Amino acid sequence: MNYSYIIIDDNQESFLNTKAVADGFSELVFVAEANNYSDGLNLILEFKPDLIFLEINPINKESNLSLALINELYRFLDVIPKIIITTTNKDLAFEAIQYEVADYLLKPLINIDLVKLILKLNKSCIPFQKSNETIILDEKPNAFVQHKPMNDEKPLMLCIKSYGDYRYIDAKDICYFQADNNSTDIHLNNGEMITAFKTLKHFEGILSFPFIRIHNSYIVNRNYISRIHTGNTVCYIKNTTVKLPFSKSYKANVDLIISDFSNGNYLEI
Repeated sequence: MNYSYIIIDDNQESFLNTKAVADGFSELVFVAEANNYSDGLNLILEFKPDLIFLEINPINKESNLSLALINELYRFLDVIPKIIITTTNKDLAFEAIQYEVADYLLKPLINIDLVKLILKLNKSCIPFQKSNETIILDEKPNAFVQHKPMNDEKPLMLCIKSYGDYRYIDAKDICYFQADNNSTDIHLNNGEMITAFKTLKHFEGILSFPFIRIHNSYIVNRNYISRIHTGNTVCYIKNTTVKLPFSKSYKANVDLIISDFSNGNYLEI
């Protein structure tokens, strides 16, 4: 899943550091930046981002950056973006918690900070095993993806629709997606391969964790990974001889997968 974000910080060096770290994650899409309260508020109302990286202890006090910005958002928005506090001051953490911020990160940000953040964001979404939607991929030209409500207990299902032919796929059975020009090959755990006439980027936009992009040509279901070899830059798929390469530009996403494994019932030997 992708998350759009705005950075609000009066320190240009800190802004550049935050953006540089965030640029390493394909899930994070930069929208805009501001260095004061007023401009920050206007940008949030204009773009309605998913995330806001907010400094609340500014160098320039005239910027008026503080937690008060969160209160102001409630005057205008029904859905408040996730607020991630980025600051050098540890002492404001308790006050920030009272505002129900999504995270409190100390500057300068490092890669693992955003690895943990994205994992938390992904897990706060409804997991595909409990999703109440069927995603219909209509293969007719210029068709839209449709979302159909389903019984809450039913798993997420992909429906590949082509001129009256409905092909249903349980998302939990998908091992990985492979790009093939303007179409995508969907590889299932039974060895079957199904082609959908949508780009890999399309799937990246509509699917969330445990589906993670690791290469320009591949999105993998984290639950089917049996081994990750960082030296050879490959992921192994369970019960197969398939090895999927991951590229340097998506290395942060592989770090996400490794971190998620270690957060479970995990023993490293």
